[in-house]
Amino acid sequence: MAAYCCLRMLRYALLGGGMMGREHIRNLALIDDAEVVAIAEPNQAMQARCKKLLPDVVCVTSLDELLQLNSFDALIIATPNYQHAGQLLQIFEKTSLPILVEKPVVTERDDIVRIRDAAARHGAPVWVAMEYRYMPPLQSFLDQLDRVGELQTLSIREHRFPFLKKVDDWNRFNRNSGGTLVEKCCHFFDLFRLIMADEVSHVYASAGQNHNHLEERYNGETPDLIDNAFVTMEFSRGRRAMLDLNMFAEGAAFQEEICAVGTSGRLECLIPGPEQTWPEDRSALVSQVVYSPRHPRGPITTEVNVDDKLMQAGSHHGSTFYEHLGFKRAIEAAGPIEVSVEDGLKAVVIGMAAQLSAQHHQAVALFDGGLDFKLA
Repeated sequence: MAAYCCLRMLRYALLGGGMMGREHIRNLALIDDAEVVAIAEPNQAMQARCKKLLPDVVCVTSLDELLQLNSFDALIIATPNYQHAGQLLQIFEKTSLPILVEKPVVTERDDIVRIRDAAARHGAPVWVAMEYRYMPPLQSFLDQLDRVGELQTLSIREHRFPFLKKVDDWNRFNRNSGGTLVEKCCHFFDLFRLIMADEVSHVYASAGQNHNHLEERYNGETPDLIDNAFVTMEFSRGRRAMLDLNMFAEGAAFQEEICAVGTSGRLECLIPGPEQTWPEDRSALVSQVVYSPRHPRGPITTEVNVDDKLMQAGSHHGSTFYEHLGFKRAIEAAGPIEVSVEDGLKAVVIGMAAQLSAQHHQAVALFDGGLDFKLA
């Protein structure tokens, strides 16, 4: 794996030192001219875990303290979902720093326009961390997409493990996470938009909580998280897509299966889940991209191996590393903002629309360029 270099060291501050925050630390450590110099994390156990990775890092407990340090060039937000919008607005008001913010950008409908407008006035790059785009098998899939001819239908199936435990169990309730179809699936709604190169016009979803977390109690409350769903989407040019989500299927060989069908053939992308979730050793399982021509001559399979250092640095097949290379190029004005705030917001809106559809058993229409929705 070649290290990425630039002319000067870029110093990062990290807001949030939980699981995803530490994945950012490990991946930035693989970039020669990048370093995390400060972390804001109120939980002492999470601070201690970060200090094991970065013994000399400056640790504070709040965003206010972090912004007073004035010792860094860019800021990464990896806090619980419900904090993202408020923290972004505070950072927009007080700094002109480049920002990488974890998904989802917002969890409340009322924040969509506020964040869009504030981000548009911000004088530095704002990048939404949709790391699934940067998985090497997904990149290979995108590179081969033209083999299907004119793309007509697209499906994504994620059969995976339940939600992990988080600090103070914040992710057990929709009010904190935004709901499963926002928290988990905004990644996939982003991919649908990216692959289709089009906007969703209508959504219909059926979803439920049928297995996970039903026996858990937090201050007397039972978690209210969707654990399985089907979401169908129509795009403005008349094409269709579908998401099949199941979060009690950790035994699946491939966690994500993406399938595009066009006028000339079919293209699949098969991605294993994190090894720690498998009930048995499947370390030999490799991501695949499989092309099947419409007039069969046999499938053509490309295996996609990921550098071991990248696999060990996180749970997303090296995508966080490649995402940071793109963000770094944007900071240096050597590359575009590849995942904009508008991209992040539109992915969240599709998730919100899907949850509304499942609640009312009714289709939902999207409008205002994909930034608002209503029952159809």
